[in-house]
Amino acid sequence: MHATKTSTESASVNHIYTLDGKVPLLNAIPFGLQHILAMFVSNIAPILIVGGACGLDSKETALLIQSAMLIAGIGTLVQLFPLFGKIGSGLPIVMGISFTFVSILSFVGAQYGYGAIMGAVLIGGMIEGVLGLFAKYWIKLISPIVSASVVTAIGFSLLSVGANSFGGGAGSENFGSAENWILGVVTLVCCILFHVFAKSFWKQLSVLFGLIVGYILAVCMHMVDFSSLAGTSLIAIPQLMPFRMEFRPDAIVSVVLIFLVSATETIGDTSALAASGLGRDVTEKETSGSIACDGFISSLSSVFGCLPITSFSQNVGLVAMTKVVNRFTIATGAVIMILAGVFPMFGALLATLPDAVLGGCTIMMFGTIVVSGLQMISKCGFSQRNTVIAALSLSIGLGFTQCADLFAIFPQMVQTVFAQNCVAVVFVVAIVLNLILPQNMEAEHPAQSENAK
Repeated sequence: MHATKTSTESASVNHIYTLDGKVPLLNAIPFGLQHILAMFVSNIAPILIVGGACGLDSKETALLIQSAMLIAGIGTLVQLFPLFGKIGSGLPIVMGISFTFVSILSFVGAQYGYGAIMGAVLIGGMIEGVLGLFAKYWIKLISPIVSASVVTAIGFSLLSVGANSFGGGAGSENFGSAENWILGVVTLVCCILFHVFAKSFWKQLSVLFGLIVGYILAVCMHMVDFSSLAGTSLIAIPQLMPFRMEFRPDAIVSVVLIFLVSATETIGDTSALAASGLGRDVTEKETSGSIACDGFISSLSSVFGCLPITSFSQNVGLVAMTKVVNRFTIATGAVIMILAGVFPMFGALLATLPDAVLGGCTIMMFGTIVVSGLQMISKCGFSQRNTVIAALSLSIGLGFTQCADLFAIFPQMVQTVFAQNCVAVVFVVAIVLNLILPQNMEAEHPAQSENAK
């Protein structure tokens, strides 16, 4: 009897590797928490940057951080369990506040105020959402080699994010200090050792283990600032419309363009997750639902005074590394985010996680996305056509954006969208090449055929 019970429990725990299997709640929570810890700092960082550019005070910023957790949780649940069968992918995608919009929103906010940001996000999100619903009419432009190139670019673009976190956070006073190196290295080594020596499904909690060990070490090294916990309310309901919306045409056009870029990243993330987590190609319906969720939940985010939301590539990397794809398991993380939005103390505690600890965990996850992209390119095949599309889009996208001055002759809007966004450049170049290159570049030239005869 005991052996049968143990076997049954083991089978249910093993459902973490299936989309819809039942997993015991106590087993699911650690995996959900692992996803939240992996994205938490990146979820609130865009708000801190844009809020600072708009001159928001600490109280206003705290309200937006609270809303960010709530919206991220809601968006993740919608991705996991689609609304009306159309809004959401049904895949284990974790949503969060997008970094892609930081530059343009900082510019719009500084020029027109935070209300103009909210108006532009509301309109832009609706447009992306509608494009998602009708994706079947244009998604065929995004061939497998285009998606593979975009996924690879996403991975490469995140490597600097992981490195900056490893060093203690870009712009921090002690960036690259010995203390940050110690935290990052210890966290990374703990992740690797736990993944190597842990048994069964426990090894998939290597990131959570590394975060816990790194956090404890940071506390011992007096590198955790608990001052933000003082005066934090135990419970608070996020406010609706904390800012009065304004609708500026030029701001709306600029933000809509970035929404199109965000949609390409979502296509790449969705493709990467299906390929690396489920071992198959993404379906048209899943891609359509993922984009629609991106857009409509971003519009909802603006109602709470928050920034646009998107799929988080670091969590795609976590799925690729652990192969944990169970929707209920990821949903526990979404519920944790919603609770963090209702209980500010919980979110404030998570916010004390040092950047170096996060960097030690994420650097391998981001590398996993690069590998997933390369595997997708390999699956497409190395025909002359595919090689030209992948090689040229990646070389131009990754190379030109390292030299932002190359874009100096273009209008400011073009610079804002492309100058430092390698994913956008890779996408545009790959799409153009996919449209203009002949389908069979390796066919013999007619003259060669005649000579052969």
